[in-house]
Amino acid sequence: MALGVGATALIARSIGAGDRESLTFHVRQALMLSVGVGVLFGLLSLVFGRQMLVLMGADAESLAGAQAFFYWVGGLTIFQALMTILGTILRASGDTVSPMKMSLLTNGFNVVLDYFLIFGIGSWSGLGIVGTALGTVLARLLGTVLLYRKVQQTDLAVDLKQLFHLGSPKEMVDLTLPAAAERLVMRLGQVVYFSLIVGLGTTVYASHMIAGNIESFTYMPAYGLATAAAVLIGQALGKGDILTVRRVAFLSSAYGVAIMFLLGTILFFGAPSFALLFTKDLEAVHQVVTALRIDAFNQPGLAVSLIMAGALQGLGDTKSPLYSTVIGMWGLRVVGAIVLGQMFGLGIAGVWLSILIDLLLRAIFLTWRFHVKTRKLAE
Repeated sequence: MALGVGATALIARSIGAGDRESLTFHVRQALMLSVGVGVLFGLLSLVFGRQMLVLMGADAESLAGAQAFFYWVGGLTIFQALMTILGTILRASGDTVSPMKMSLLTNGFNVVLDYFLIFGIGSWSGLGIVGTALGTVLARLLGTVLLYRKVQQTDLAVDLKQLFHLGSPKEMVDLTLPAAAERLVMRLGQVVYFSLIVGLGTTVYASHMIAGNIESFTYMPAYGLATAAAVLIGQALGKGDILTVRRVAFLSSAYGVAIMFLLGTILFFGAPSFALLFTKDLEAVHQVVTALRIDAFNQPGLAVSLIMAGALQGLGDTKSPLYSTVIGMWGLRVVGAIVLGQMFGLGIAGVWLSILIDLLLRAIFLTWRFHVKTRKLAE
Protein backbone atom coordinates (compact mmCIF):
# COMPACT_ATOMS: atom_id res chain seq x y z
CA MET A 1 0.00 0.00 0.00
CA ALA A 2 2.80 2.44 0.86
CA LEU A 3 4.48 1.84 -2.51
CA GLY A 4 1.12 2.49 -4.13
CA VAL A 5 1.05 5.99 -2.61
CA GLY A 6 4.33 6.94 -4.26
CA ALA A 7 3.39 5.25 -7.52
CA THR A 8 0.03 7.06 -7.68
CA ALA A 9 1.62 10.48 -7.23
CA LEU A 10 4.33 9.98 -9.85
CA ILE A 11 2.25 8.14 -12.46
CA ALA A 12 -0.66 10.59 -12.22
CA ARG A 13 1.75 13.53 -12.48
CA SER A 14 3.40 12.03 -15.58
CA ILE A 15 0.00 11.49 -17.21
CA GLY A 16 -0.99 15.08 -16.48
CA ALA A 17 2.26 16.38 -17.95
CA GLY A 18 1.84 14.18 -21.04
CA ASP A 19 5.34 12.82 -20.44
CA ARG A 20 5.26 9.34 -21.97
CA GLU A 21 8.88 8.57 -21.13
CA SER A 22 8.44 9.48 -17.47
CA LEU A 23 5.17 7.52 -17.33
CA THR A 24 6.64 4.25 -18.58
CA PHE A 25 9.68 4.80 -16.36
CA HIS A 26 7.56 5.11 -13.20
CA VAL A 27 5.30 2.18 -14.17
CA ARG A 28 8.37 -0.03 -14.62
CA GLN A 29 9.81 1.14 -11.31
CA ALA A 30 6.57 0.51 -9.46
CA LEU A 31 6.31 -3.02 -10.85
CA MET A 32 9.90 -3.98 -10.10
CA LEU A 33 9.87 -2.46 -6.62
CA SER A 34 6.66 -4.38 -5.87
CA VAL A 35 8.37 -7.58 -7.02
CA GLY A 36 11.30 -6.78 -4.73
CA VAL A 37 9.02 -6.09 -1.76
CA GLY A 38 6.99 -9.24 -2.45
CA VAL A 39 10.09 -11.44 -2.67
CA LEU A 40 11.59 -9.88 0.48
CA PHE A 41 8.48 -10.40 2.61
CA GLY A 42 7.99 -13.84 1.09
CA LEU A 43 11.47 -14.89 2.20
CA LEU A 44 10.92 -13.40 5.66
CA SER A 45 7.68 -15.39 5.94
CA LEU A 46 9.42 -18.62 4.95
CA VAL A 47 12.45 -18.12 7.21
CA PHE A 48 10.82 -16.55 10.26
CA GLY A 49 7.20 -17.68 9.82
CA ARG A 50 7.22 -20.08 12.77
CA GLN A 51 8.79 -17.53 15.12
CA MET A 52 6.29 -14.84 14.08
CA LEU A 53 3.35 -17.16 14.71
CA VAL A 54 4.68 -18.07 18.16
CA LEU A 55 5.09 -14.37 18.98
CA MET A 56 1.49 -13.81 17.90
CA GLY A 57 0.37 -16.40 20.44
CA ALA A 58 -0.11 -19.56 18.36
CA ASP A 59 -0.18 -22.61 20.64
CA ALA A 60 1.25 -26.05 19.88
CA GLU A 61 -2.13 -27.37 18.72
CA SER A 62 -2.73 -24.66 16.12
CA LEU A 63 0.88 -23.98 15.13
CA ALA A 64 1.22 -26.69 12.45
CA GLY A 65 -1.88 -25.60 10.53
CA ALA A 66 -1.11 -21.90 10.94
CA GLN A 67 2.45 -22.47 9.76
CA ALA A 68 1.29 -24.30 6.63
CA PHE A 69 -1.13 -21.47 5.81
CA PHE A 70 1.47 -18.80 6.55
CA TYR A 71 4.13 -20.47 4.41
CA TRP A 72 1.88 -20.64 1.36
CA VAL A 73 0.20 -17.23 1.67
CA GLY A 74 3.16 -15.35 3.15
CA GLY A 75 5.76 -17.09 1.03
CA LEU A 76 3.94 -16.10 -2.16
CA THR A 77 3.27 -12.51 -1.08
CA ILE A 78 4.61 -11.45 -4.47
CA PHE A 79 1.18 -12.02 -6.03
CA GLN A 80 -0.49 -9.77 -3.45
CA ALA A 81 2.18 -7.11 -4.03
CA LEU A 82 1.72 -7.26 -7.81
CA MET A 83 -2.08 -7.18 -7.54
CA THR A 84 -1.87 -4.10 -5.34
CA ILE A 85 0.54 -2.19 -7.57
CA LEU A 86 -1.20 -3.14 -10.84
CA GLY A 87 -4.48 -1.90 -9.39
CA THR A 88 -2.72 1.28 -8.27
CA ILE A 89 -1.32 1.84 -11.78
CA LEU A 90 -4.80 1.59 -13.30
CA ARG A 91 -6.32 3.88 -10.67
CA ALA A 92 -3.54 6.43 -11.18
CA SER A 93 -4.52 6.54 -14.86
CA GLY A 94 -8.11 7.35 -13.85
CA ASP A 95 -9.51 3.82 -14.26
CA THR A 96 -11.01 2.92 -10.88
CA VAL A 97 -13.64 0.58 -12.34
CA SER A 98 -11.35 -2.18 -13.65
CA PRO A 99 -9.58 -2.79 -10.30
CA MET A 100 -13.00 -2.98 -8.61
CA LYS A 101 -14.27 -5.53 -11.15
CA MET A 102 -11.10 -7.60 -10.86
CA SER A 103 -11.33 -7.51 -7.07
CA LEU A 104 -14.92 -8.76 -7.11
CA LEU A 105 -14.05 -11.51 -9.60
CA THR A 106 -10.96 -12.56 -7.65
CA ASN A 107 -12.78 -12.66 -4.32
CA GLY A 108 -15.65 -14.64 -5.82
CA PHE A 109 -13.17 -17.10 -7.34
CA ASN A 110 -11.43 -17.36 -3.96
CA VAL A 111 -14.67 -18.21 -2.13
CA VAL A 112 -15.67 -20.92 -4.62
CA LEU A 113 -12.16 -22.39 -4.81
CA ASP A 114 -11.79 -22.38 -1.03
CA TYR A 115 -14.98 -24.39 -0.63
CA PHE A 116 -13.78 -27.23 -2.88
CA LEU A 117 -10.16 -27.17 -1.71
CA ILE A 118 -11.11 -27.17 1.98
CA PHE A 119 -14.00 -29.65 1.99
CA GLY A 120 -13.25 -31.60 -1.18
CA ILE A 121 -15.62 -32.96 -3.78
CA GLY A 122 -16.99 -36.47 -4.23
CA SER A 123 -14.64 -39.06 -2.74
CA TRP A 124 -11.85 -36.50 -2.33
CA SER A 125 -11.89 -35.14 1.24
CA GLY A 126 -10.12 -31.84 0.52
CA LEU A 127 -6.99 -30.24 1.97
CA GLY A 128 -8.36 -28.43 5.01
CA ILE A 129 -6.37 -25.36 6.03
CA VAL A 130 -3.82 -25.95 3.25
CA GLY A 131 -6.75 -25.72 0.83
CA THR A 132 -7.59 -22.29 2.24
CA ALA A 133 -4.03 -21.15 1.60
CA LEU A 134 -3.94 -22.58 -1.93
CA GLY A 135 -7.29 -20.98 -2.75
CA THR A 136 -5.99 -17.60 -1.60
CA VAL A 137 -2.74 -17.92 -3.56
CA LEU A 138 -4.48 -19.08 -6.76
CA ALA A 139 -7.05 -16.29 -6.50
CA ARG A 140 -4.25 -13.73 -6.13
CA LEU A 141 -2.46 -15.25 -9.12
CA LEU A 142 -5.66 -14.91 -11.16
CA GLY A 143 -6.04 -11.29 -10.03
CA THR A 144 -2.44 -10.56 -10.99
CA VAL A 145 -2.88 -12.03 -14.48
CA LEU A 146 -6.17 -10.20 -15.11
CA LEU A 147 -4.85 -6.85 -13.91
CA TYR A 148 -1.64 -7.24 -15.90
CA ARG A 149 -3.61 -8.00 -19.06
CA LYS A 150 -5.74 -4.91 -18.44
CA VAL A 151 -2.66 -2.71 -17.98
CA GLN A 152 -1.21 -4.09 -21.23
CA GLN A 153 -4.37 -3.02 -23.08
CA THR A 154 -3.85 0.63 -22.09
CA ASP A 155 -1.32 3.40 -22.76
CA LEU A 156 0.42 2.16 -19.61
CA ALA A 157 1.51 -1.09 -21.31
CA VAL A 158 4.90 -2.34 -20.16
CA ASP A 159 7.62 -3.46 -22.58
CA LEU A 160 9.00 -6.53 -20.80
CA LYS A 161 12.34 -6.09 -22.59
CA GLN A 162 12.72 -2.73 -20.83
CA LEU A 163 11.39 -3.90 -17.47
CA PHE A 164 14.78 -4.08 -15.78
CA HIS A 165 15.87 -0.63 -16.98
CA LEU A 166 14.98 0.93 -13.65
CA GLY A 167 17.19 3.98 -13.28
CA SER A 168 17.32 5.56 -9.84
CA PRO A 169 14.30 4.69 -7.66
CA LYS A 170 15.10 7.56 -5.26
CA GLU A 171 12.05 9.70 -6.08
CA MET A 172 9.58 6.86 -5.60
CA VAL A 173 11.37 5.55 -2.50
CA ASP A 174 11.38 9.06 -0.99
CA LEU A 175 7.59 9.16 -1.35
CA THR A 176 7.09 5.57 -0.24
CA LEU A 177 9.13 5.55 2.99
CA PRO A 178 7.04 8.17 4.87
CA ALA A 179 3.85 6.39 3.76
CA ALA A 180 5.26 3.09 5.05
CA ALA A 181 6.34 4.76 8.30
CA GLU A 182 2.84 6.20 8.70
CA ARG A 183 1.28 2.74 8.56
CA LEU A 184 3.89 1.35 10.94
CA VAL A 185 3.27 4.16 13.42
CA MET A 186 -0.47 3.54 13.15
CA ARG A 187 -0.15 -0.22 13.74
CA LEU A 188 2.23 0.15 16.70
CA GLY A 189 -0.03 2.81 18.17
CA GLN A 190 -3.04 0.55 17.80
CA VAL A 191 -1.27 -2.20 19.77
CA VAL A 192 -0.73 0.19 22.71
CA TYR A 193 -4.13 1.81 22.25
CA PHE A 194 -6.00 -1.51 22.27
CA SER A 195 -4.07 -2.67 25.33
CA LEU A 196 -5.26 0.46 27.17
CA ILE A 197 -8.85 -0.26 26.15
CA VAL A 198 -8.51 -3.85 27.40
CA GLY A 199 -7.50 -2.32 30.74
CA LEU A 200 -10.93 -0.68 30.91
CA GLY A 201 -12.59 -4.11 31.01
CA THR A 202 -13.59 -6.86 28.63
CA THR A 203 -17.06 -5.39 28.06
CA VAL A 204 -15.59 -2.03 27.08
CA TYR A 205 -13.10 -3.70 24.73
CA ALA A 206 -15.77 -5.91 23.12
CA SER A 207 -18.07 -2.91 22.73
CA HIS A 208 -15.26 -0.87 21.20
CA MET A 209 -14.54 -3.60 18.64
CA ILE A 210 -18.23 -3.91 17.74
CA ALA A 211 -18.52 -0.14 17.29
CA GLY A 212 -15.34 -0.15 15.20
CA ASN A 213 -16.72 -2.88 12.92
CA ILE A 214 -19.94 -0.93 12.40
CA GLU A 215 -18.05 2.32 11.83
CA SER A 216 -15.75 0.73 9.23
CA PHE A 217 -18.58 0.77 6.69
CA THR A 218 -18.71 4.58 6.86
CA TYR A 219 -15.05 4.88 5.79
CA MET A 220 -15.70 3.69 2.24
CA PRO A 221 -16.95 6.94 0.64
CA ALA A 222 -14.09 8.94 2.17
CA TYR A 223 -11.49 6.42 1.01
CA GLY A 224 -12.97 6.50 -2.49
CA LEU A 225 -12.91 10.29 -2.60
CA ALA A 226 -9.36 10.33 -1.21
CA THR A 227 -8.21 8.02 -4.01
CA ALA A 228 -9.96 10.14 -6.63
CA ALA A 229 -8.48 13.32 -5.17
CA ALA A 230 -4.94 11.90 -5.19
CA VAL A 231 -5.23 10.88 -8.85
CA LEU A 232 -6.90 14.06 -10.13
CA ILE A 233 -4.59 16.33 -8.14
CA GLY A 234 -1.53 14.43 -9.36
CA GLN A 235 -2.69 14.84 -12.96
CA ALA A 236 -3.51 18.53 -12.47
CA LEU A 237 -0.11 19.10 -10.88
CA GLY A 238 1.53 17.49 -13.91
CA LYS A 239 -0.27 20.05 -16.09
CA GLY A 240 0.80 22.86 -13.77
CA ASP A 241 -2.86 23.71 -13.09
CA ILE A 242 -2.84 24.77 -9.41
CA LEU A 243 -6.37 26.18 -9.67
CA THR A 244 -7.69 22.71 -10.52
CA VAL A 245 -5.59 21.20 -7.72
CA ARG A 246 -7.34 23.46 -5.20
CA ARG A 247 -10.75 22.96 -6.80
CA VAL A 248 -10.48 19.16 -6.68
CA ALA A 249 -9.43 19.22 -3.02
CA PHE A 250 -12.25 21.60 -2.07
CA LEU A 251 -14.96 19.73 -3.96
CA SER A 252 -13.78 16.32 -2.75
CA SER A 253 -13.81 17.56 0.85
CA ALA A 254 -17.23 19.18 0.42
CA TYR A 255 -18.71 16.00 -1.07
CA GLY A 256 -17.04 13.96 1.66
CA VAL A 257 -18.41 16.11 4.47
CA ALA A 258 -21.93 15.99 2.99
CA ILE A 259 -21.89 12.21 2.55
CA MET A 260 -20.30 11.55 5.93
CA PHE A 261 -22.72 13.92 7.66
CA LEU A 262 -25.56 11.82 6.27
CA LEU A 263 -23.85 8.61 7.42
CA GLY A 264 -23.23 10.19 10.81
CA THR A 265 -26.93 10.98 11.13
CA ILE A 266 -27.76 7.35 10.31
CA LEU A 267 -25.19 6.18 12.88
CA PHE A 268 -26.60 8.45 15.58
CA PHE A 269 -30.24 7.45 15.24
CA GLY A 270 -29.63 3.86 14.16
CA ALA A 271 -27.06 3.09 16.86
CA PRO A 272 -29.37 0.93 19.07
CA SER A 273 -30.50 -1.19 16.11
CA PHE A 274 -26.93 -1.64 14.84
CA ALA A 275 -25.70 -2.63 18.30
CA LEU A 276 -28.43 -5.25 18.71
CA LEU A 277 -27.27 -6.96 15.51
CA PHE A 278 -24.04 -7.90 17.31
CA THR A 279 -25.01 -8.45 20.95
CA LYS A 280 -28.00 -8.81 23.26
CA ASP A 281 -26.05 -7.90 26.40
CA LEU A 282 -27.69 -4.67 27.62
CA GLU A 283 -24.51 -3.18 29.08
CA ALA A 284 -22.61 -3.87 25.86
CA VAL A 285 -25.46 -2.42 23.78
CA HIS A 286 -25.41 0.75 25.91
CA GLN A 287 -21.66 1.15 25.41
CA VAL A 288 -21.81 0.50 21.67
CA VAL A 289 -24.57 3.10 21.34
CA THR A 290 -22.46 5.61 23.30
CA ALA A 291 -19.47 4.99 21.01
CA LEU A 292 -21.49 5.21 17.79
CA ARG A 293 -23.26 8.41 18.81
CA ILE A 294 -19.94 10.07 19.54
CA ASP A 295 -18.61 8.66 16.28
CA ALA A 296 -21.51 10.27 14.42
CA PHE A 297 -19.84 13.62 15.14
CA ASN A 298 -16.49 12.20 13.97
CA GLN A 299 -17.63 11.69 10.39
CA PRO A 300 -16.99 15.16 8.89
CA GLY A 301 -13.51 15.27 10.48
CA LEU A 302 -12.82 11.76 9.22
CA ALA A 303 -13.84 12.77 5.69
CA VAL A 304 -11.63 15.86 5.59
CA SER A 305 -8.62 14.14 7.18
CA LEU A 306 -8.70 11.20 4.75
CA ILE A 307 -9.37 13.32 1.67
CA MET A 308 -6.75 15.93 2.55
CA ALA A 309 -4.22 13.17 3.19
CA GLY A 310 -4.98 11.85 -0.30
CA ALA A 311 -4.74 15.37 -1.75
CA LEU A 312 -1.32 15.91 -0.16
CA GLN A 313 -0.12 12.53 -1.39
CA GLY A 314 -1.25 13.52 -4.88
CA LEU A 315 0.99 16.58 -4.51
CA GLY A 316 3.87 14.31 -3.52
CA ASP A 317 3.75 15.22 0.18
CA THR A 318 3.72 11.96 2.14
CA LYS A 319 5.39 13.47 5.22
CA SER A 320 2.48 15.61 6.41
CA PRO A 321 0.12 12.60 6.75
CA LEU A 322 2.92 10.84 8.68
CA TYR A 323 3.25 13.76 11.11
CA SER A 324 -0.51 13.89 11.61
CA THR A 325 -0.62 10.16 12.34
CA VAL A 326 2.24 10.34 14.86
CA ILE A 327 0.59 13.22 16.72
CA GLY A 328 -2.94 11.87 16.36
CA MET A 329 -2.27 8.27 17.36
CA TRP A 330 0.35 8.75 20.07
CA GLY A 331 -0.35 12.28 21.28
CA LEU A 332 -4.14 12.22 21.19
CA ARG A 333 -5.62 8.71 21.02
CA VAL A 334 -3.18 6.94 23.35
CA VAL A 335 -2.99 9.86 25.78
CA GLY A 336 -6.76 10.40 25.48
CA ALA A 337 -7.47 6.76 26.36
CA ILE A 338 -5.34 7.18 29.49
CA VAL A 339 -6.60 10.61 30.56
CA LEU A 340 -10.26 10.54 29.48
CA GLY A 341 -10.88 6.80 29.57
CA GLN A 342 -8.97 5.84 32.72
CA MET A 343 -8.13 8.91 34.83
CA PHE A 344 -11.45 10.72 34.31
CA GLY A 345 -13.36 7.44 34.39
CA LEU A 346 -15.25 8.08 31.14
CA GLY A 347 -14.59 4.57 29.85
CA ILE A 348 -15.62 3.99 26.25
CA ALA A 349 -16.91 7.56 25.95
CA GLY A 350 -13.41 8.84 26.76
CA VAL A 351 -11.88 6.54 24.15
CA TRP A 352 -14.17 7.76 21.37
CA LEU A 353 -13.91 11.40 22.46
CA SER A 354 -10.15 11.09 21.99
CA ILE A 355 -10.81 9.80 18.45
CA LEU A 356 -13.09 12.78 17.81
CA ILE A 357 -10.40 15.23 18.97
CA ASP A 358 -7.77 13.44 16.87
CA LEU A 359 -9.82 13.54 13.67
CA LEU A 360 -10.84 17.17 14.14
CA LEU A 361 -7.28 18.40 14.74
CA ARG A 362 -5.92 16.12 12.01
CA ALA A 363 -8.40 17.59 9.51
CA ILE A 364 -7.36 21.14 10.47
CA PHE A 365 -3.64 20.33 10.29
CA LEU A 366 -3.81 18.56 6.92
CA THR A 367 -6.00 21.29 5.41
CA TRP A 368 -3.48 23.90 6.58
CA ARG A 369 -0.59 21.89 5.12
CA PHE A 370 -2.45 21.61 1.81
CA HIS A 371 -2.93 25.39 1.64
CA VAL A 372 0.74 25.97 2.49
CA LYS A 373 1.88 23.55 -0.24
CA THR A 374 -0.41 24.93 -2.93
CA ARG A 375 0.50 28.52 -2.04
CA LYS A 376 4.17 27.69 -2.58
CA LEU A 377 3.39 25.94 -5.86
CA ALA A 378 1.44 28.97 -7.08
CA GLU A 379 4.31 31.39 -6.39
